[in-house]
Amino acid sequence: MSKQIDHKPYRIIISGGGTGGHIFPAISIANALKKKEPQCEILFVGASNKMEMEKVPAAGYKITGLPIAGLKRSLSLSNLKLPFTLLKSIRIANKIIREFKPDAAVGVGGYASAPLLRAAGNKIIPYLIQEQNSYAGITNRFLAKKARKICVAYENMEKFFPKDKILITGNPVREGIKPATKEKRDEARQFYNLTKEQKVILVVGGSLGARTLNNSIKKWVLENRESDTTIIWQCGKFYYNEIKKFNEQNPRSYIKYFEFIKEMDMAFAASDVVISRAGAGTISELCIAGKATIFVPSPNVAEDHQRHNALALSNRGAAIMILDSEASEKLMNRAIELVKDKDKIEKLEMAIKEMALHNSAEIIANQVIKLCKEFRK
Repeated sequence: MSKQIDHKPYRIIISGGGTGGHIFPAISIANALKKKEPQCEILFVGASNKMEMEKVPAAGYKITGLPIAGLKRSLSLSNLKLPFTLLKSIRIANKIIREFKPDAAVGVGGYASAPLLRAAGNKIIPYLIQEQNSYAGITNRFLAKKARKICVAYENMEKFFPKDKILITGNPVREGIKPATKEKRDEARQFYNLTKEQKVILVVGGSLGARTLNNSIKKWVLENRESDTTIIWQCGKFYYNEIKKFNEQNPRSYIKYFEFIKEMDMAFAASDVVISRAGAGTISELCIAGKATIFVPSPNVAEDHQRHNALALSNRGAAIMILDSEASEKLMNRAIELVKDKDKIEKLEMAIKEMALHNSAEIIANQVIKLCKEFRK
């Protein structure tokens, strides 16, 4: 009987989201699972008002939303609703577990992972946590108690999790991210209509966390009508109309601005220096791509984890860190200085490549399938 059951496709829930840093790794894990077990059934569970509700279906997967939301740091009436939305999310999560009958669950961080994994744990469904940051959040520390395996991207995570559950896997990244060959670099330069000799800075702002980066660039643009350095500028969906208006009022031939860059492999290959927030997923991509990077950690994140992430690299000479409060005065001048320093760029590229962990999605997928097999026994 057990052998017959085991031939049925595995059923797996992947929960979490909220930002691209959670969603893209989650989709990478799903893709890796599909490569290893093409017949497996995957259901995503996210927060109903977050970007996963758009990005996950676009990647070809089903998703169910929970009405869960995070605690606002400022005084807000929405905080009064949190206990009620949490209870409702827990009820929905229990219903999802009953109806979908998963063999295993995966939590990638974000609001939705807590009620779903809590429900899975109560039903003795094995689950795995993928902790992306160097400083673990409260939710994952709570969920670690019943987790079978905790996949991490940084060393010394024993201060947050039981040592015997930890597996260093790195963070899954989007397909196509790797060090650029000369051919790829030439292709990318052509893609962005750049010459081979041009110096290029790529600015990667997130959907909501790009304000400081955007304001720093705007300030520099107003002070520099001409530049021999091209700036490829991802300003974020939330700020796009504002940045579009600014660039129309202050046209500069060296600026190429975008709401969102889908072909990030091309953007990395075309650039000499990258300016970025310090989200865990982005850091992992930059490590694998081997890019000289200036990180500006967002101060508006839980447990200040972006600063911890950036410090993990800057302390090893693998990146430069500029604090959010200093970015307006220092960021662009430091970036222009760096883009002209070939030796410094090469040193940063070598150091950041050494921190890269490869095949993360495949390693995590193997662990998930192992949990499914153990559950079926």
